[in-house]
Amino acid sequence: MMHENPIKRRPSRRLYVGNVPIGDGAPIAVQSMTNTETTDIDATVAQIEALAQAGADIVRVSVPTMEAAEAFKFIKQRSPVPLVTDIHFDYRIALKVAEYGADCLRINPGNIGREDRVKAVVDAARERNIPIRIGVNGGSLEKDLQEKYGEPTAEALVESAMRHVDILDKLDFHDFKVSVKASDVFLAVESYRLLAKKIDQPLHLGITEAGGKRSGAVKSSVGLGMLLAEGIGDTLRVSLAADPVEEIKVGFDILKSLRIRARGINFIACPSCSRQEFDVISTVNELEQRLEDITTPMDVSVIGCVVNGPGEALISHVGLAGAKNKSGLYIGGARQKLRLDNHNLVDELEAQIREQVKFIEANKIDVKEING
Repeated sequence: MMHENPIKRRPSRRLYVGNVPIGDGAPIAVQSMTNTETTDIDATVAQIEALAQAGADIVRVSVPTMEAAEAFKFIKQRSPVPLVTDIHFDYRIALKVAEYGADCLRINPGNIGREDRVKAVVDAARERNIPIRIGVNGGSLEKDLQEKYGEPTAEALVESAMRHVDILDKLDFHDFKVSVKASDVFLAVESYRLLAKKIDQPLHLGITEAGGKRSGAVKSSVGLGMLLAEGIGDTLRVSLAADPVEEIKVGFDILKSLRIRARGINFIACPSCSRQEFDVISTVNELEQRLEDITTPMDVSVIGCVVNGPGEALISHVGLAGAKNKSGLYIGGARQKLRLDNHNLVDELEAQIREQVKFIEANKIDVKEING
């Protein structure tokens, strides 16, 4: 049975990054960032395509030089998703990528020099309907704020963000989103909470430099989960020292766990114990790898025994309850006459899941309605 999501989203302005709506109740966008050399056009496009295949709504590309800006022109032409350009200090790069079709400029107005340069960038963004992302990071606060606060604090991050916001406000430019990232979970969470009360623009969430694949996923899940559960956040990026595709997977897993967005299969699996009638761990790992191509949202439960198996299967789109030699199969909450051979579970269960995906897609069924 599906439950109503109790999360009440923070009200915010609507803006668009390319064709992706951000804020004002739009689905929370999941994004990542390329780590290829931007001047290597083919490698960068290949990574963007891999990220898009994994479900990325938006991809950020670093543009540190004018040479990279020239490469961006061709990357943009081949990209299947909207691109955010990451620019620091040089306003000429911002003007160039705006000309070449950037879907969002990640640039802090206070860092690009004289007022006329800032105005030139903002005018270019306004003229082409390009939003700006202000990005504040606990590791790179302005020197005077470091001296004022002694260390990165939530108040320091928000004061830094508001300096950039004030510049855009004075130029009557309001299509921007803001991030106040920190590597410490509590610092990041408190910063976003403070900022959420000060502005009505969308917020881009992230725990910066979160760590490796496992520890970074945990830290991001805790920090982003706290904020998302409070209704704060309109886009997110999970920062991992890993293949960027992993960032997208973890991002969607966070949203799935909070019933905010669904993409692909949500596996419900027991940790396994001596009651299991088949190897649950290897079965689930193999299924996850084989079924990565499926984007249809589905709950699949794989439980190794009859204690919890039937209960979980009843509230899953496809469920398996372990039993001796042959395990029970449930479809849409109904026990099937067909039982699956424990020695060939992965092949047989994969076939059943793919059959259900075809049925759901062919009949345009809302998966929320299957058991509810």
